[in-house]
Amino acid sequence: MSIEEHAALEQTGNGPVRSGEAPPGKPRPRWLVYLAPVLVFAAVALGLALGLTRNPEEVPSALIGEPVPEFDLPPVKGRTLGLSSANLKGEYSLVNVFASWCTACREEHPLFMKLKEKGVVPIHGLNYKDRPEDAEKWLDTLGDPYTRTGADIDGRVSIDWGVYGVPETFVVSPEGRILYKHIGPVRADDLENKILPLVKDSNDGS
Repeated sequence: MSIEEHAALEQTGNGPVRSGEAPPGKPRPRWLVYLAPVLVFAAVALGLALGLTRNPEEVPSALIGEPVPEFDLPPVKGRTLGLSSANLKGEYSLVNVFASWCTACREEHPLFMKLKEKGVVPIHGLNYKDRPEDAEKWLDTLGDPYTRTGADIDGRVSIDWGVYGVPETFVVSPEGRILYKHIGPVRADDLENKILPLVKDSNDGS
């Protein structure tokens, strides 16, 4: 190579490549560019698939076997008995998280009314983020299955209970510990096969 040719290569930045060095300006393989979005999409798809295969009513709760959170709530408007953690000791009970704006709560409400008539186990209501007048009207219209009701207007107590949404129902032991959590409306088979056996079996063993 002549001196003139060498100078021309230096000016254009295309000088000779040293041993062990990649050629300057060499683009990355195209498959690397396309691989990253594919991997991201696959990860998202896998997460969605796992979520869809899980029954939302069987989401585990870290509070199972633990004492109920400490709380003290005033009664729902039109009721005289509020709800506190101290009220959930001495007997088996159900705590039902409900709201007047909750459509699914209407599905399970007649079942709780029948349960109250039978007197099998006391049901306490935790009214979640409801307007006082709406909660009062809802119970006056559909009936009140609850022994006690707590007005959780800001939702903080429900958060302490690990509530994902309404309705949710908890089984509480006489020691004030959470035995079971049901997410979504309680149906007849849920009551007979999951909830009441906990109360009956425990009573039989006591």
